[in-house]
Amino acid sequence: MRAAVAPGARARFLLAASVLLLATASAVVVAAVAADASTEEEIRSKQRQRLSGIIIPGFASAQLRAWSILDCPYSPLDFNPLDLVWLDTTKLLSAVNCWLKCMLLDPYNQTDHPECKSRPDSGLSAITELDPGVITGPLSSVWKDWVKWCIEFGVEANAIIAAPYDWRLSPSMLEERDLYFHKLKLTFETALKHRGGPSLVFAHSLGNNVFRYFLEWLKLEIAPKQYLQWLDEHIHAYFAVGAPLLGSIQTIEATLSGYTFGLPISEGTARLLFNSFASSLWMMPFSKYCRTDEAHWKHFSGSSRGHHVYQCDEQEYRSNYSGWPTNIINIEIPSNRGVDAYPSVSDIADVNLPNMECGLPTQLSFSAREISDGTFFKAIEDYDPDSKRLLYQLQKSYTGDPILNPFTPWERPPIKNVFCIYGIDSKTEVGYYFAPSGKPYPDNWIITDVIYEFEGSLLSRSGNLVEGNPGATSGDETVSYNSLSWCKNWLGHRINITRAPQSEHDGSDIQVEMNVEHHHDEDIVPNMTRSPRVKYITYYEDGESIPGRTTAVWELDKANHRNIVRSPALMREVWLQMWHDIHPEAQTKFVTKAKRGPLRDNDCYWDYGKARCAWPEYCEYRYVFGDVHLGQSCRLKNSSSDLLWHYV
Repeated sequence: MRAAVAPGARARFLLAASVLLLATASAVVVAAVAADASTEEEIRSKQRQRLSGIIIPGFASAQLRAWSILDCPYSPLDFNPLDLVWLDTTKLLSAVNCWLKCMLLDPYNQTDHPECKSRPDSGLSAITELDPGVITGPLSSVWKDWVKWCIEFGVEANAIIAAPYDWRLSPSMLEERDLYFHKLKLTFETALKHRGGPSLVFAHSLGNNVFRYFLEWLKLEIAPKQYLQWLDEHIHAYFAVGAPLLGSIQTIEATLSGYTFGLPISEGTARLLFNSFASSLWMMPFSKYCRTDEAHWKHFSGSSRGHHVYQCDEQEYRSNYSGWPTNIINIEIPSNRGVDAYPSVSDIADVNLPNMECGLPTQLSFSAREISDGTFFKAIEDYDPDSKRLLYQLQKSYTGDPILNPFTPWERPPIKNVFCIYGIDSKTEVGYYFAPSGKPYPDNWIITDVIYEFEGSLLSRSGNLVEGNPGATSGDETVSYNSLSWCKNWLGHRINITRAPQSEHDGSDIQVEMNVEHHHDEDIVPNMTRSPRVKYITYYEDGESIPGRTTAVWELDKANHRNIVRSPALMREVWLQMWHDIHPEAQTKFVTKAKRGPLRDNDCYWDYGKARCAWPEYCEYRYVFGDVHLGQSCRLKNSSSDLLWHYV
């Protein structure tokens, strides 16, 4: 017999059951949300763990330290082991002769001065600031801002690896003296073992030439069938920043008249210094129409390590200027030595014979090919004592190098993802006029005129237009546009082009062209507009031509060659692309360009017109003790890692 249940008890039972059911459901929802949050946090953690980068700096962008004890007379400052040599402006000013002894190399065998030797520093500190100090630090900062970005986004200290080198040496001497390329290979292998994923390579300026040589050297160290496998396992992406792919003509200025880099030394002293380095020839301009045979295959076939054939196609002789905007060197040669002084230019000697007979100087012009093959240095051999030394190094360290002749155009490196990044639209030198100065060596040449490229035209120093073959735009103040943009030949036949402002934007000023046809050895000029007050980034992207590989070219308006690695816009774009590449949920091959919001507190600022922080959906006013102006108190609402999820 069942007992009767009172209506009140039944109601209480139903109420309790409902509460229990609701609590259970809430617990399930909370657990699910917590699991999602946990999963999201795990993904972020895994991305950080796999993220690593190897930085190869450019010319004169790594510290050198003394490895000797040198007494400096008439100066209170001496050089002791591990003292900073490059760059210590205090010792440069107070003991310049001692400083030069620690910097100069023998121009023939690249050995140190008998009284002092210098060696490259190691670690990130070697490339962040060349001359640390309250005043000199910011002026000599190179990769410091880049490292700061990585730290702000939570990258671990062991994930950023610097690979500094002695930038005074030729590539073969880097390996012979310092085993640099062996060490670089071990760096990649250690990073893979430590981080569990392949590395990202960041190379700037001459660092790209170093990395190119490394890739060729690696072919001799690894079995041919394992070469591509090694690259895929150890290198995820290569960021070529400001790469002088066809050379830089500023090396001509430094070789003949001296380039001081802003240091308190004379141009003659700078010339002596530069020409003692075998690396002075590594960035010489060369023709895009000339190539050499694959030197490394001679090793596999049993051929000798002798000189390999350097050939130019018919286009070199049909076109003017070796694919450059104009003749790179125009120089007045004294005529008192006769025709025999320059046998390599005998073809044009007859034209200038009347001038020679009258004792007038003869003006000769030289293209990029005639510089890289030594014709120019042979022509001035009797008038310049450096020519013999430069010819010797040219043959020994470059055209005769058994691994790579760098005076050949670089095809796309066989790496999964390649990004070629450079600045454009700055006034850039593309040609020089030299004349004898009447002074003794090393001040025996002076520059009488300079040819610049700017806004699609060639201009002399006085502003007059010059005939030639100018490009669609100009270079980055140091490297000309034709040399920087050679990497457009790495793109396929169909590409997508996007132009967007460099600053944060809401997407209203985005221009896109899809499936643009591209022909090899032809420039790509997008049919897009420009606002004169806006600096843009133009992206050329190809993710289809080579299965499993992507190629992109980024052009940054007004980005200076030496300062591009400190550009906030570049650092933001590289970071977003890296984040996108390693994210497992990424649906496209390239990060979206639709919008760019603030990613750091430094990107937030005060909008005085609206009396609030700009970008209110990202930034808010939040005062912290010590803020001295309104913009400093504008900070991100969410963490940087949260904001990155908008770009997956």
